[in-house]
Amino acid sequence: MRKVMYNQFGDESVLNIIEQAVPTIEKDQLLIRVKAVSINPLDWKVYGGEMKLMSGSKFPKSVGIDFSGIVEQTGSAVTRFTAGDAVIGLLDVFKGGALADYISVKVTDIAPKPVKISFEQAAALPVTGLSALQIIDQLAAVGANQDVLINGATGGIGVFAVQIAKKRGARVTAVVSTKGIAEAKKWGADMVVDYTKQPIQLLTQKFDVIIDLSTKLSFTKAKSLMKPKAVFVSTLPSPLALISSFINNLFSGQKHKILIVKPTAQGLNTLTKLAEADLQIVLDKTYPLTNVRDAYGEARRGKLIGKSVIVLD
Repeated sequence: MRKVMYNQFGDESVLNIIEQAVPTIEKDQLLIRVKAVSINPLDWKVYGGEMKLMSGSKFPKSVGIDFSGIVEQTGSAVTRFTAGDAVIGLLDVFKGGALADYISVKVTDIAPKPVKISFEQAAALPVTGLSALQIIDQLAAVGANQDVLINGATGGIGVFAVQIAKKRGARVTAVVSTKGIAEAKKWGADMVVDYTKQPIQLLTQKFDVIIDLSTKLSFTKAKSLMKPKAVFVSTLPSPLALISSFINNLFSGQKHKILIVKPTAQGLNTLTKLAEADLQIVLDKTYPLTNVRDAYGEARRGKLIGKSVIVLD
């Protein structure tokens, strides 16, 4: 089978498709034939070496976190799924390994694929969807009538964060580029700010929650936009950021929370229910596995709306 691996940190040129044996499974595992894998910013932060304290520096390493696929085989202790079931899931966010024709997973790593969406859409759901749920419901605890600013609202997490925040009754201000204005309005944003024409630092409104998904708005800069008891959420879990946020939160009413995705079966099942209802899933572009370097290069450099997905034959 094919699998994407790398033997050193670097840019997309370090990614190679190699041949490996199909993995064997333990009694509590399932063998999944992968149909699609989504691209996440965390992927290139890991293979670029930015997360080596979390991912380690031992090679070879694998790529790809969330996936959709079909159950090929089940271990003797598995009762919830059978061969032929369509599923979504995700692997360890710092180790990856989903970019392969076959992967072995535990039952807790997967959930049934929503029937009404494609495998490509399904692959785009787990990491960014769980991230949005964790930010909105746990880190920020967004509630009715709160004012929420989402910076980078048309990226993978932003698509879901806007929609879920609205479901929780918040008033959402989405910060986007010009080409994302119509999309953000379609997802339910109450106000849309085009950062190419209006710097968010010049906004006069104060917010209960500020979610930075662009990685360009620091907590220090966001403070002027925050209410006294507001929460700022960022998505860069560097050791320095974790330490500084911990110290800040001991003494300041303005809290700095950092997302570290914690996958749960309950979260995956919540996402599938949302997707079966009315949650919009937006794909920017799909690629064949043979174009894996181009896929990651374009995703890392581009201004995407939604997610890019790699499709396995």
